[in-house]
Amino acid sequence: MNPRQLWLDTLTAITRPVLANMAVGRLRQTIPAAAGQRPDRVPFNAMEAFCRSLAGLAPWLAAPALPSAEAARRDQLLALARQALTHAVNPQSPDYLDFTASGQPQVEIAYLALGLLRAHPVLWNTLTATTRRRLIHTLTATRAHHPPFNNWLLFAATVEACLCKLGAPHDPMRIDYAIRQHDQWYQGDGAYGDGPYFHWDYYNSYVIHPMLRECLDSIATTPLGADLRKFQEPMRRRARRYAEVQEHLIAPDGTFPPLGRSIIYRLGAFHHLAHQAWRQDLPPTLPPAQVRCALTAVLRQTMLAPGTINAGGWLTLGLHGAQTGLADPYNCAGSPYLAVCGFLPLGLPPQAPFWRAPDRDWTAKKIWSGHNHPGDHCLDDRPDRCLCKS
Repeated sequence: MNPRQLWLDTLTAITRPVLANMAVGRLRQTIPAAAGQRPDRVPFNAMEAFCRSLAGLAPWLAAPALPSAEAARRDQLLALARQALTHAVNPQSPDYLDFTASGQPQVEIAYLALGLLRAHPVLWNTLTATTRRRLIHTLTATRAHHPPFNNWLLFAATVEACLCKLGAPHDPMRIDYAIRQHDQWYQGDGAYGDGPYFHWDYYNSYVIHPMLRECLDSIATTPLGADLRKFQEPMRRRARRYAEVQEHLIAPDGTFPPLGRSIIYRLGAFHHLAHQAWRQDLPPTLPPAQVRCALTAVLRQTMLAPGTINAGGWLTLGLHGAQTGLADPYNCAGSPYLAVCGFLPLGLPPQAPFWRAPDRDWTAKKIWSGHNHPGDHCLDDRPDRCLCKS
């Protein structure tokens, strides 16, 4: 099976149950609690599964120049996604998603906003006036809550960036503050702190780099975008370096270090590397086909291991199969659907170099097979701290 077909089959197997049930207002009723999940997280099962799936599916839903068979499959899921959005913001629907509470809903509304940002021409432009109005109201209502002083600043910023993209009134201060504060939290060598401190986990990939880039792009043509233009190039350099780091973390067999919280997001740990590939903004050291091969190896380890999908067709909690011990207290049945954000390169047409170029070994596979590979060096953008050239 060619890699794109493998990716497509896996993506649709994971997301179709979510969208098909949500499209008829049955997701909340149908998605079961995950083994090992706390009862107080049950209300978030449907919300997390849908919003995270939409964020990852969006580039493919909006992809141009697809072959007819793939386009037909895409159009089916796109129709379901539109219907699901209608249920998500309809207070009369059994699958109405109430984002007005603080806490987890503020995370998920940001992933819904990310989906709209990535596919607004095919999602937003086809919704009814009533659904559009409800979506704007839903996004705006989240301002009642103040995010914690960490990566959550980007959740609030992404919501406002989405409102801006949709031509709705937005609060530029929330975007401005999140971007400037993350610049202050930059630790060096492509990595940001999650708040004032650095954490050994994958939140630079789950949240920080992708949302920083999406926010900056969304407001690029606004007065705020002109004011923040000085951050564009430094943040782009950092994103490219962090893509290198992520690719280097992928072992010859497709495994990677199971570091930090939220590791049950599976392929979602490489949201950032997938995002850079989709944007066609990989560094020169990473040919697109090399990243395709590396991510395909990760996909096989994290999404195809026995036990990853239960008998009902739902993702389980774990990294390589069902491993409830790896779950965090805040995880629920919808949490592992952040893995869908690892499928962003499907938004590239099949003719793109990412899909068309011949297979290439990735860095760790080259080195551990004895290849005389060039050494790795840090991004020298903090000369006060960098010792690479001393």
